[in-house]
Amino acid sequence: MFNNSQPRTGNPAFRADWVVILIYLVLLAAGWFSICGASHEIGDTDFFSWGTRSGKQLVWIACSMGLASFLLMVDEKYFDQLAVVIYIGMLVLLFVTPFIAKDIKGSRSWISLGFMNLQPAEFAKCATALALSKLIGQYGYTLSNYRRLMRAAGLVLLPMGLIVMQKETGSALVCLSFFLMFYREGMPGAILFTAVAAVVIFVVGVRFAEDILPHSHATIGQFCVLIFIWLSVCGLLRVYLPRTPHSLRLLLWGLGVHVVAYAISWLWSYDIVWVQLAWIIFCAGYLFWHGLGLHLKPYYFIAAFALGSTALLYTSDYALNNVLQDHQRKRINVLLGTTTDTKDAGYNVNQSKIAIGSGGLTGKGFMNGTQTKLKYVPEQDTDFIFCTVGEEQGFIGSSVVLLLYLSLILRLLYLAERQHAPFARVYGYCVFSILLFHLFINVGMVMGLTPVIGIPLPFFSYGGSSLWGFTLLIFIFLRMDAGGKQRHRI
Repeated sequence: MFNNSQPRTGNPAFRADWVVILIYLVLLAAGWFSICGASHEIGDTDFFSWGTRSGKQLVWIACSMGLASFLLMVDEKYFDQLAVVIYIGMLVLLFVTPFIAKDIKGSRSWISLGFMNLQPAEFAKCATALALSKLIGQYGYTLSNYRRLMRAAGLVLLPMGLIVMQKETGSALVCLSFFLMFYREGMPGAILFTAVAAVVIFVVGVRFAEDILPHSHATIGQFCVLIFIWLSVCGLLRVYLPRTPHSLRLLLWGLGVHVVAYAISWLWSYDIVWVQLAWIIFCAGYLFWHGLGLHLKPYYFIAAFALGSTALLYTSDYALNNVLQDHQRKRINVLLGTTTDTKDAGYNVNQSKIAIGSGGLTGKGFMNGTQTKLKYVPEQDTDFIFCTVGEEQGFIGSSVVLLLYLSLILRLLYLAERQHAPFARVYGYCVFSILLFHLFINVGMVMGLTPVIGIPLPFFSYGGSSLWGFTLLIFIFLRMDAGGKQRHRI
């Protein structure tokens, strides 16, 4: 299992990318000091006791470094050969977890081992990345084929569904980060655009659902979303059917319809949205009609996008109020600014922003944060640990931490792009996507920019499962990269 067949190349650890390893070690050290600042009282300097958070985290860090050393010694071919076995084993573990796990804050995702708890969902990201790399890394496999795309998406959605069964919505949503890798490996850009458009439609439609457009009975949310759909149709036509006049034609016709309809509303107040709906339906019918004659799929896709986006606009309110759980609905409303709640759903974010803002430019210093020491911020050493960085180290310290993450992510992107083996390239992009998603969502929710979904900040948040999961992701990839450099030299 260990690679000693090429003695002349030396220890594979020396071929590993030491830029990534150095950043990893710096983040581990910075994360440990942040946990000390977040979990200890003022004047308490007992950082190394097993009974403290910082003492336990030191053990997790030591185990992570041992795990990293072990992974660098394993022959990288075993990651390819065992990818399917690891994935199936993880699916079985995810399936049984809700039945054997204890209920912790409404979630059944933690398996008790007596002296510690493990969260299988954190390791499922690595197993899924290996399975996707095995599938997409096959010769000639491309995600531009929809059947192959659906097969790859199934590998993501299966563990995602099992994690949702554990009531771990945040960890399940991390699986969506794999679609960034899908785009790199040939997934049509229209699918990624459709996903982004769906988010825009939901946010704008909900955020401005109660604001009325001047001189009209229409709401600003519906009015703006329907304009966005119309302009998106014109843009998609321009991209996928550039040699046809349809894009310019629908753009000019639509501009005339909207100007006339809104001018009439100044003389006779009515709901202009009905005119917009009629225009969207006309655009869809226009595209279907031309598609029938030419049998071109883009016509059907763009028409379906127009109708589907309109349907999403009118079902988003139902989804918000009838599908999402009460605490999720409250968090979204607070994030979008439709309600103000600093004592319940918005309490965590409000206190977190106070802590970050109180740090100022240079911070209050190590162990001198008042918001964190007085325990105003819940989960301040796990999901909300970045507020400790902001309060104690200030804007400068927070910027340094974010620059470290940026350097790590860009370095991983560079390493992924230089891989000669498709398996290693796909896996590298999986690691890049997962880290980017975690960083963006975690820092965003601490600052009130993204919904609070409860995912850890890599290498900073307290806990062994998260730390070991990210260590697995990164050092498996570093071993692949080291093996690729060895083969390239030979």
